[in-house]
Amino acid sequence: MAAVSARRRPALLIVAALVLAAGLAYTAWWAVFERRFETTDNVYVQAPVVQITAQAPGTVVSVLADDMQQVSAGQVLVRLDAADARLALDRAEAQLAQTVREVRALFAGQATYASGVEVREAELARARAELQRLSNDAARRAPLVGSGAVSAEEAAHAQAAVQGARTAVAAAEAALAVARDQAGTQRVLTEGLTVAGHPSVERAAAAVREAFLALRRCEIVTPTSGTVARRAIQVGQRIAAGTPLMTVIPLDQAWVEANFKESQLARMRLGQPVELHADVYGSRVTYRGQVAGLAAGTGAAFALLPTQNATGNWVKVVQRVPVRIAVALEDLARHPLRVGLSMQARVEVESQGGAPLAQTGGSVQAGPGAPEADPALAEADRRVRAIVAAHGGPAAVFGRKAAR
Repeated sequence: MAAVSARRRPALLIVAALVLAAGLAYTAWWAVFERRFETTDNVYVQAPVVQITAQAPGTVVSVLADDMQQVSAGQVLVRLDAADARLALDRAEAQLAQTVREVRALFAGQATYASGVEVREAELARARAELQRLSNDAARRAPLVGSGAVSAEEAAHAQAAVQGARTAVAAAEAALAVARDQAGTQRVLTEGLTVAGHPSVERAAAAVREAFLALRRCEIVTPTSGTVARRAIQVGQRIAAGTPLMTVIPLDQAWVEANFKESQLARMRLGQPVELHADVYGSRVTYRGQVAGLAAGTGAAFALLPTQNATGNWVKVVQRVPVRIAVALEDLARHPLRVGLSMQARVEVESQGGAPLAQTGGSVQAGPGAPEADPALAEADRRVRAIVAAHGGPAAVFGRKAAR
């Protein structure tokens, strides 16, 4: 037994030395290289998912894009039957033309009412002059009744004529007051306004713009370039406003969501470089990225059925927190990714110059902004101006709203 133990001792010492050497080597390798990185394979590709919906109800007459097809911003994807919308636009334009002419009549009536006031003033002046004349005649005849030079009947007729003149003056004054009220009412409807700036014309112009936009919305376009997915529409289908038709995914705006354990986040900082490998391409393709932000909560906190750690027996489970990683655009262009693909992420945490993830959020990859002016609305404004100019005459000076 002692002899066997003696023979085994050198072998055990060699094995122990090898294990110790391997442990020292791993410790040295981890201290020099591996401690500089945090790695995970719980990584997935994300991208904006732009849902294309109908803004107006209608019947689908053509579908111009299908799943997996590349589309460009502004490209027509679906066309709806535009007959009803076109008729509505014709009605709105006709109503605008009629309204413009009615408002022109209001402006023209202002001069008519002003002339009516002048006529009533002249009639009142004539009635007052007639009253003065008849009053003078009656005053001259009254002293002569006693001498017999003027009969009592003639004097009575003179007084009756004076009373009639007074009534005529009162009627002329009332007519003048009515004329002035009518002129004031007409002036209120048009004072400080132009034909194009009148509220009635503005209301009719807004109806034209609304009908024009409804007609344009019969052509459903994509707001961004990308790949079509989840087409859910067919020709002949009747849809309502807000119905989802398909989605467009701009893969050139893709980012990576890496789910690190909470114990791996202590040394992570914004802007740290990240090395990524996609399972679809293997290790031969390397993507460059950088840490862009940290989610506001763990995946479990936003789950459909979140955990209730305050009830029952509790077992601690290490949580994972989504970390957003921005990918270099040139790498995405050379090797396109798809939403949901698996990847491996390796974050170099040695550099600590960036802000801690716990203190500030990172930047996001935003899509192209909306245009400053809607071309469809600008075209509608041009149609409104043309109609007002055609029916408004020389007085159709555009107001502030109509000339937007």
